[in-house]
Amino acid sequence: MAVIEVLDVKKSFRVYSDKGKTLKEKMLFQKRNQYEERLVLNGISFQVEKGEAVGLIGHNGCGKSTLLKLMTKIFRPDSGTIRIQGRVSSLIELGAGFHPDMTGRENIYTNASIFGLTKKEIRNRMEEIIAFSELEDYIDNPVRTYSSGMYTRLAFSVAIHVDADVLLIDEILAVGDASFQAKCFEKLLEIKAKGTTIVIVSHSLVQIEQICNRSIWIENGKIQMEAPPNEVHPSYLAYMGKQKRVLSNKESKPELKKVEKSVLETKAEVLPKSEEVQKEEWKARIVKAELIGENGTACGNYRTGEKVLLKIAYQAKPEQLNGVLIGLLFFRKDNFTCYGTNTLRERLGLLKLKEKGEILCEIEKLNLVKGSYWIDIAIRSEDMFAYDYKAKAVEFTVYSTVDEVGVAKLDHTWKFQ
Repeated sequence: MAVIEVLDVKKSFRVYSDKGKTLKEKMLFQKRNQYEERLVLNGISFQVEKGEAVGLIGHNGCGKSTLLKLMTKIFRPDSGTIRIQGRVSSLIELGAGFHPDMTGRENIYTNASIFGLTKKEIRNRMEEIIAFSELEDYIDNPVRTYSSGMYTRLAFSVAIHVDADVLLIDEILAVGDASFQAKCFEKLLEIKAKGTTIVIVSHSLVQIEQICNRSIWIENGKIQMEAPPNEVHPSYLAYMGKQKRVLSNKESKPELKKVEKSVLETKAEVLPKSEEVQKEEWKARIVKAELIGENGTACGNYRTGEKVLLKIAYQAKPEQLNGVLIGLLFFRKDNFTCYGTNTLRERLGLLKLKEKGEILCEIEKLNLVKGSYWIDIAIRSEDMFAYDYKAKAVEFTVYSTVDEVGVAKLDHTWKFQ
Protein backbone atom coordinates (compact mmCIF):
# COMPACT_ATOMS: atom_id res chain seq x y z
CA MET A 1 0.00 0.00 0.00
CA ALA A 2 1.38 3.39 -1.03
CA VAL A 3 1.64 5.76 1.94
CA ILE A 4 3.19 8.57 -0.12
CA GLU A 5 2.12 9.45 -3.66
CA VAL A 6 3.87 12.20 -5.60
CA LEU A 7 2.19 12.77 -8.96
CA ASP A 8 3.65 15.00 -11.71
CA VAL A 9 4.80 17.70 -9.28
CA LYS A 10 6.24 20.92 -10.66
CA LYS A 11 7.70 23.82 -8.71
CA SER A 12 9.44 27.02 -9.81
CA PHE A 13 10.81 30.08 -7.99
CA ARG A 14 11.39 33.67 -8.96
CA VAL A 15 15.03 34.66 -8.64
CA TYR A 16 15.40 38.46 -8.55
CA SER A 17 18.61 40.09 -9.74
CA ASP A 18 18.33 42.88 -7.13
CA LYS A 19 14.84 43.51 -5.80
CA GLY A 20 14.17 47.02 -4.48
CA LYS A 21 13.02 47.16 -0.87
CA THR A 22 11.42 50.62 -0.71
CA LEU A 23 8.96 52.38 -3.02
CA LYS A 24 11.66 54.90 -3.93
CA GLU A 25 14.09 52.17 -4.92
CA LYS A 26 11.41 50.41 -6.96
CA MET A 27 10.59 53.65 -8.86
CA LEU A 28 14.18 54.78 -9.45
CA PHE A 29 15.67 51.36 -10.15
CA GLN A 30 12.94 49.48 -12.00
CA LYS A 31 15.42 47.10 -13.59
CA ARG A 32 16.20 45.78 -10.16
CA ASN A 33 12.76 44.17 -10.12
CA GLN A 34 13.62 41.93 -13.03
CA TYR A 35 13.60 38.26 -12.21
CA GLU A 36 14.21 34.88 -13.70
CA GLU A 37 11.64 32.09 -13.40
CA ARG A 38 13.66 29.05 -12.32
CA LEU A 39 12.05 25.63 -12.70
CA VAL A 40 13.32 23.47 -9.83
CA LEU A 41 11.07 20.41 -10.16
CA ASN A 42 9.71 19.39 -13.53
CA GLY A 43 7.18 16.58 -13.33
CA ILE A 44 8.35 14.44 -10.40
CA SER A 45 6.34 11.25 -9.78
CA PHE A 46 6.96 8.34 -7.40
CA GLN A 47 5.35 6.27 -4.67
CA VAL A 48 6.59 5.05 -1.30
CA GLU A 49 5.11 1.93 0.24
CA LYS A 50 4.31 1.53 3.95
CA GLY A 51 7.47 0.73 5.92
CA GLU A 52 9.79 1.54 3.01
CA ALA A 53 12.80 3.86 3.35
CA VAL A 54 13.71 5.97 0.32
CA GLY A 55 16.75 8.21 -0.16
CA LEU A 56 16.75 11.32 -2.36
CA ILE A 57 20.15 12.10 -3.87
CA GLY A 58 21.55 14.65 -6.32
CA HIS A 59 23.91 17.60 -6.49
CA ASN A 60 23.27 20.84 -4.60
CA GLY A 61 20.37 22.72 -6.15
CA CYS A 62 18.82 19.73 -7.94
CA GLY A 63 15.53 20.13 -6.02
CA LYS A 64 15.61 17.32 -3.46
CA SER A 65 15.20 19.58 -0.40
CA THR A 66 12.48 21.54 -2.20
CA LEU A 67 10.66 18.27 -2.82
CA LEU A 68 10.86 17.37 0.86
CA LYS A 69 9.48 20.79 1.85
CA LEU A 70 6.60 20.27 -0.57
CA MET A 71 5.87 16.98 1.14
CA THR A 72 5.78 18.72 4.54
CA LYS A 73 3.54 21.50 3.10
CA ILE A 74 6.09 24.20 3.83
CA PHE A 75 5.81 24.96 0.08
CA ARG A 76 2.93 24.29 -2.29
CA PRO A 77 3.50 22.81 -5.77
CA ASP A 78 2.72 24.87 -8.87
CA SER A 79 0.99 21.81 -10.27
CA GLY A 80 0.63 18.12 -9.48
CA THR A 81 -0.45 16.47 -6.25
CA ILE A 82 1.18 15.02 -3.14
CA ARG A 83 -0.76 12.62 -0.90
CA ILE A 84 0.57 11.36 2.43
CA GLN A 85 -1.41 9.10 4.75
CA GLY A 86 -0.97 9.21 8.52
CA ARG A 87 0.89 11.41 10.99
CA VAL A 88 3.98 13.11 9.53
CA SER A 89 7.09 14.11 11.47
CA SER A 90 9.72 16.19 9.69
CA LEU A 91 13.35 16.65 10.63
CA ILE A 92 13.99 19.56 8.29
CA GLU A 93 14.04 22.82 10.21
CA LEU A 94 15.01 21.43 13.62
CA GLY A 95 13.70 23.54 16.46
CA ALA A 96 11.28 25.56 14.34
CA GLY A 97 8.84 26.91 16.89
CA PHE A 98 11.25 26.85 19.85
CA HIS A 99 10.94 29.97 21.99
CA PRO A 100 14.32 31.16 23.33
CA ASP A 101 12.92 32.42 26.63
CA MET A 102 11.05 29.22 27.44
CA THR A 103 12.76 26.29 29.13
CA GLY A 104 13.66 23.09 27.31
CA ARG A 105 10.79 21.30 29.05
CA GLU A 106 8.27 23.97 28.02
CA ASN A 107 9.54 23.87 24.45
CA ILE A 108 9.05 20.10 24.35
CA TYR A 109 5.35 20.70 25.05
CA THR A 110 4.95 23.37 22.37
CA ASN A 111 7.08 21.60 19.73
CA ALA A 112 5.49 18.18 20.23
CA SER A 113 2.03 19.72 20.01
CA ILE A 114 2.97 21.05 16.55
CA PHE A 115 3.50 17.41 15.52
CA GLY A 116 -0.02 16.58 16.72
CA LEU A 117 0.58 15.04 20.15
CA THR A 118 -1.94 15.63 22.92
CA LYS A 119 -0.88 17.01 26.29
CA LYS A 120 -1.28 13.56 27.84
CA GLU A 121 0.86 11.92 25.14
CA ILE A 122 3.58 14.51 25.64
CA ARG A 123 3.52 14.07 29.40
CA ASN A 124 3.86 10.27 29.01
CA ARG A 125 6.90 10.66 26.75
CA MET A 126 8.54 13.61 28.47
CA GLU A 127 11.18 11.68 30.43
CA GLU A 128 12.04 9.51 27.42
CA ILE A 129 12.56 12.62 25.25
CA ILE A 130 14.75 14.28 27.90
CA ALA A 131 16.80 11.12 28.47
CA PHE A 132 17.45 10.68 24.74
CA SER A 133 18.59 14.31 24.37
CA GLU A 134 21.00 13.84 27.33
CA LEU A 135 20.00 17.29 28.63
CA GLU A 136 18.71 16.29 32.08
CA ASP A 137 20.86 18.92 33.84
CA TYR A 138 19.74 21.75 31.54
CA ILE A 139 16.13 20.90 30.69
CA ASP A 140 14.68 23.59 32.99
CA ASN A 141 16.99 26.33 31.72
CA PRO A 142 15.89 28.80 29.00
CA VAL A 143 16.70 27.52 25.52
CA ARG A 144 18.59 30.76 24.76
CA THR A 145 21.30 29.51 27.13
CA TYR A 146 21.77 26.30 25.09
CA SER A 147 24.65 25.76 22.71
CA SER A 148 23.71 25.04 19.08
CA GLY A 149 24.47 21.36 19.66
CA MET A 150 22.17 21.17 22.71
CA TYR A 151 19.45 22.99 20.79
CA THR A 152 19.46 20.58 17.85
CA ARG A 153 19.73 17.53 20.13
CA LEU A 154 16.56 18.54 21.94
CA ALA A 155 14.74 19.25 18.67
CA PHE A 156 15.85 15.91 17.19
CA SER A 157 14.73 14.06 20.30
CA VAL A 158 11.26 15.58 20.14
CA ALA A 159 10.85 14.84 16.42
CA ILE A 160 11.70 11.13 16.67
CA HIS A 161 9.44 10.46 19.69
CA VAL A 162 6.12 11.43 18.13
CA ASP A 163 5.37 7.92 16.77
CA ALA A 164 4.91 9.24 13.25
CA ASP A 165 3.66 7.11 10.37
CA VAL A 166 5.92 9.03 7.98
CA LEU A 167 9.31 10.53 8.83
CA LEU A 168 10.86 13.13 6.49
CA ILE A 169 14.56 13.88 7.06
CA ASP A 170 16.77 16.53 5.45
CA GLU A 171 20.53 16.42 6.15
CA ILE A 172 20.30 16.46 9.95
CA LEU A 173 22.05 13.26 10.96
CA ALA A 174 25.22 15.13 11.99
CA VAL A 175 23.70 16.09 15.34
CA GLY A 176 25.92 16.43 18.41
CA ASP A 177 29.10 14.48 19.07
CA ALA A 178 30.06 11.12 17.54
CA SER A 179 28.39 9.01 20.23
CA PHE A 180 25.14 10.96 19.96
CA GLN A 181 25.20 10.68 16.16
CA ALA A 182 25.54 6.91 16.49
CA LYS A 183 22.58 6.87 18.89
CA CYS A 184 20.47 8.90 16.46
CA PHE A 185 21.33 6.53 13.64
CA GLU A 186 20.42 3.50 15.74
CA LYS A 187 17.12 5.16 16.64
CA LEU A 188 16.31 5.65 12.96
CA LEU A 189 16.97 1.97 12.28
CA GLU A 190 14.70 1.12 15.21
CA ILE A 191 11.96 3.40 13.87
CA LYS A 192 12.25 1.80 10.43
CA ALA A 193 12.03 -1.69 11.96
CA LYS A 194 8.70 -0.69 13.56
CA GLY A 195 7.24 0.00 10.10
CA THR A 196 7.62 3.78 9.85
CA THR A 197 7.90 5.07 6.29
CA ILE A 198 11.04 7.19 5.81
CA VAL A 199 12.15 9.64 3.13
CA ILE A 200 15.65 11.01 3.65
CA VAL A 201 17.72 13.63 1.82
CA SER A 202 21.44 13.18 2.39
CA HIS A 203 24.79 13.65 0.68
CA SER A 204 26.07 10.70 2.70
CA LEU A 205 25.50 7.79 0.34
CA VAL A 206 26.76 5.40 3.02
CA GLN A 207 23.95 6.46 5.37
CA ILE A 208 21.38 6.00 2.62
CA GLU A 209 22.78 2.55 1.81
CA GLN A 210 22.44 1.55 5.45
CA ILE A 211 18.90 2.85 5.91
CA CYS A 212 17.14 2.84 2.55
CA ASN A 213 15.58 0.21 0.33
CA ARG A 214 15.61 2.53 -2.68
CA SER A 215 17.41 5.62 -3.95
CA ILE A 216 15.89 8.27 -6.21
CA TRP A 217 18.45 10.33 -8.13
CA ILE A 218 17.11 13.77 -9.10
CA GLU A 219 18.85 15.65 -11.92
CA ASN A 220 17.65 18.84 -13.64
CA GLY A 221 14.31 18.66 -11.82
CA LYS A 222 13.53 15.15 -13.01
CA ILE A 223 14.05 11.62 -11.71
CA GLN A 224 17.16 10.37 -13.45
CA MET A 225 17.28 6.91 -11.90
CA GLU A 226 15.28 4.96 -9.32
CA ALA A 227 16.46 1.59 -7.97
CA PRO A 228 18.17 -0.04 -4.95
CA PRO A 229 21.07 2.10 -3.64
CA ASN A 230 23.78 -0.29 -4.85
CA GLU A 231 22.49 0.14 -8.42
CA VAL A 232 21.92 3.91 -8.37
CA HIS A 233 24.96 5.16 -6.43
CA PRO A 234 27.73 3.85 -8.72
CA SER A 235 26.08 5.57 -11.71
CA TYR A 236 25.54 8.77 -9.75
CA LEU A 237 29.14 8.92 -8.50
CA ALA A 238 30.53 8.14 -11.93
CA TYR A 239 28.40 10.91 -13.47
CA MET A 240 29.34 13.48 -10.83
CA GLY A 241 33.03 12.63 -11.19
CA LYS A 242 32.80 13.01 -14.96
CA GLN A 243 30.99 16.37 -14.71
CA LYS A 244 33.62 17.63 -12.27
CA ARG A 245 36.27 16.88 -14.86
CA VAL A 246 34.23 18.62 -17.58
CA LEU A 247 34.01 21.78 -15.45
CA SER A 248 37.69 21.56 -14.59
CA ASN A 249 38.59 21.33 -18.28
CA LYS A 250 36.42 24.36 -19.07
CA GLU A 251 38.17 26.42 -16.41
CA SER A 252 41.57 25.48 -17.81
CA LYS A 253 40.41 26.06 -21.40
CA PRO A 254 38.17 29.17 -21.43
CA GLU A 255 37.58 28.93 -25.19
CA LEU A 256 35.55 25.76 -24.65
CA LYS A 257 32.90 27.67 -22.70
CA LYS A 258 31.46 29.12 -25.95
CA VAL A 259 31.14 25.72 -27.58
CA GLU A 260 30.06 23.29 -24.87
CA LYS A 261 26.83 23.28 -22.87
CA SER A 262 26.81 23.85 -19.15
CA VAL A 263 26.58 20.73 -17.02
CA LEU A 264 23.29 22.01 -15.62
CA GLU A 265 21.87 22.30 -19.18
CA THR A 266 22.50 18.65 -19.98
CA LYS A 267 19.16 17.02 -20.76
CA ALA A 268 20.27 13.47 -21.54
CA GLU A 269 17.47 11.01 -20.80
CA VAL A 270 19.85 8.29 -19.69
CA LEU A 271 23.14 9.15 -18.02
CA PRO A 272 26.06 6.73 -18.32
CA LYS A 273 26.62 4.08 -15.69
CA SER A 274 30.14 3.66 -14.39
CA GLU A 275 30.62 0.62 -16.61
CA GLU A 276 29.66 2.70 -19.66
CA VAL A 277 31.95 5.55 -18.62
CA GLN A 278 34.68 2.95 -18.45
CA LYS A 279 34.27 2.09 -22.14
CA GLU A 280 34.99 5.65 -23.25
CA GLU A 281 38.58 5.73 -22.07
CA TRP A 282 39.69 3.51 -19.25
CA LYS A 283 42.54 4.37 -16.89
CA ALA A 284 42.15 1.49 -14.45
CA ARG A 285 39.97 -1.58 -14.56
CA ILE A 286 39.18 -4.71 -12.63
CA VAL A 287 40.09 -7.81 -14.64
CA LYS A 288 39.09 -10.53 -12.17
CA ALA A 289 38.01 -10.89 -8.55
CA GLU A 290 37.73 -14.04 -6.49
CA LEU A 291 37.33 -15.08 -2.88
CA ILE A 292 39.80 -17.79 -1.83
CA GLY A 293 38.93 -20.04 1.10
CA GLU A 294 41.20 -21.85 3.54
CA ASN A 295 41.42 -24.79 1.13
CA GLY A 296 43.11 -22.52 -1.42
CA THR A 297 40.25 -22.47 -3.93
CA ALA A 298 37.50 -20.06 -4.94
CA CYS A 299 34.74 -22.59 -4.27
CA GLY A 300 31.98 -20.03 -3.61
CA ASN A 301 30.95 -21.71 -0.33
CA TYR A 302 32.54 -20.71 2.96
CA ARG A 303 31.75 -21.43 6.57
CA THR A 304 30.98 -18.69 9.07
CA GLY A 305 34.25 -17.52 10.67
CA GLU A 306 36.48 -18.95 7.93
CA LYS A 307 39.64 -17.05 6.95
CA VAL A 308 39.32 -15.90 3.33
CA LEU A 309 41.39 -13.90 0.86
CA LEU A 310 39.87 -11.48 -1.64
CA LYS A 311 42.07 -11.26 -4.75
CA ILE A 312 41.51 -8.44 -7.23
CA ALA A 313 43.46 -8.52 -10.51
CA TYR A 314 43.68 -5.18 -12.31
CA GLN A 315 45.12 -3.31 -15.27
CA ALA A 316 46.04 0.37 -15.14
CA LYS A 317 47.70 3.26 -16.94
CA PRO A 318 49.87 4.61 -14.11
CA GLU A 319 50.97 7.71 -16.03
CA GLN A 320 47.33 8.88 -16.15
CA LEU A 321 46.58 8.29 -12.46
CA ASN A 322 47.34 10.42 -9.41
CA GLY A 323 46.55 7.58 -7.06
CA VAL A 324 43.41 5.55 -6.42
CA LEU A 325 41.37 4.03 -3.63
CA ILE A 326 39.77 0.59 -3.55
CA GLY A 327 36.21 0.29 -2.27
CA LEU A 328 34.31 -2.80 -1.10
CA LEU A 329 30.61 -3.25 -0.35
CA PHE A 330 29.19 -6.50 1.00
CA PHE A 331 25.50 -7.15 0.29
CA ARG A 332 23.07 -9.81 1.36
CA LYS A 333 20.91 -11.38 -1.38
CA ASP A 334 17.97 -9.09 -0.45
CA ASN A 335 20.12 -5.98 -1.23
CA PHE A 336 20.77 -5.29 2.46
CA THR A 337 24.15 -3.57 2.95
CA CYS A 338 26.22 -5.67 5.37
CA TYR A 339 29.52 -3.81 5.33
CA GLY A 340 31.34 -1.16 3.35
CA THR A 341 34.82 0.31 3.43
CA ASN A 342 37.57 1.71 1.24
CA THR A 343 41.31 2.12 1.55
CA LEU A 344 41.07 5.90 2.01
CA ARG A 345 38.62 5.58 4.91
CA GLU A 346 41.07 3.17 6.52
CA ARG A 347 43.83 5.81 6.39
CA LEU A 348 45.90 3.92 3.81
CA GLY A 349 46.18 6.97 1.57
CA LEU A 350 45.98 6.91 -2.22
CA LEU A 351 47.41 3.80 -3.84
CA LYS A 352 49.82 3.73 -6.76
CA LEU A 353 48.91 1.07 -9.31
CA LYS A 354 51.24 -0.72 -11.73
CA GLU A 355 50.31 -1.61 -15.30
CA LYS A 356 49.22 -5.05 -14.08
CA GLY A 357 48.93 -6.38 -10.58
CA GLU A 358 46.85 -7.86 -7.79
CA ILE A 359 45.27 -6.29 -4.72
CA LEU A 360 44.85 -8.65 -1.78
CA CYS A 361 42.48 -8.20 1.15
CA GLU A 362 42.80 -10.76 3.94
CA ILE A 363 39.66 -11.29 6.00
CA GLU A 364 40.67 -13.06 9.18
CA LYS A 365 37.14 -14.19 9.97
CA LEU A 366 34.22 -14.12 7.56
CA ASN A 367 31.81 -13.37 10.37
CA LEU A 368 28.58 -13.45 8.37
CA VAL A 369 25.69 -15.70 9.31
CA LYS A 370 24.57 -18.30 6.80
CA GLY A 371 23.07 -16.97 3.60
CA SER A 372 23.88 -15.73 0.10
CA TYR A 373 26.00 -12.62 -0.43
CA TRP A 374 27.94 -10.65 -3.01
CA ILE A 375 30.71 -8.06 -3.06
CA ASP A 376 30.77 -4.88 -5.18
CA ILE A 377 34.30 -3.67 -5.93
CA ALA A 378 35.38 -0.24 -7.16
CA ILE A 379 38.57 1.53 -8.22
CA ARG A 380 38.03 5.24 -7.64
CA SER A 381 39.84 8.56 -7.68
CA GLU A 382 40.10 10.65 -4.51
CA ASP A 383 36.96 12.58 -5.52
CA MET A 384 35.11 9.23 -5.90
CA PHE A 385 35.09 9.11 -9.70
CA ALA A 386 34.70 5.44 -10.65
CA TYR A 387 37.49 4.27 -12.94
CA ASP A 388 35.78 0.90 -12.70
CA TYR A 389 32.90 -0.47 -10.65
CA LYS A 390 32.02 -4.14 -10.68
CA ALA A 391 28.60 -4.87 -9.20
CA LYS A 392 28.36 -8.43 -7.88
CA ALA A 393 32.04 -8.92 -8.65
CA VAL A 394 32.08 -11.91 -6.30
CA GLU A 395 29.03 -13.96 -5.31
CA PHE A 396 29.26 -16.50 -2.52
CA THR A 397 27.36 -18.50 0.08
CA VAL A 398 28.07 -18.77 3.79
CA TYR A 399 27.06 -21.90 5.69
CA SER A 400 26.99 -22.67 9.41
CA THR A 401 25.98 -25.51 11.72
CA VAL A 402 24.44 -22.95 14.07
CA ASP A 403 21.01 -21.52 13.30
CA GLU A 404 21.83 -17.84 13.91
CA VAL A 405 19.85 -14.84 12.71
CA GLY A 406 20.84 -11.34 11.60
CA VAL A 407 23.90 -10.48 9.51
CA ALA A 408 27.06 -10.59 11.61
CA LYS A 409 28.33 -13.29 13.91
CA LEU A 410 29.82 -11.92 17.11
CA ASP A 411 32.67 -13.95 18.60
CA HIS A 412 31.57 -15.05 22.04
CA THR A 413 31.75 -17.77 24.66
CA TRP A 414 29.21 -18.98 27.22
CA LYS A 415 30.04 -19.50 30.87
CA PHE A 416 27.71 -20.91 33.52
CA GLN A 417 28.57 -20.43 37.17
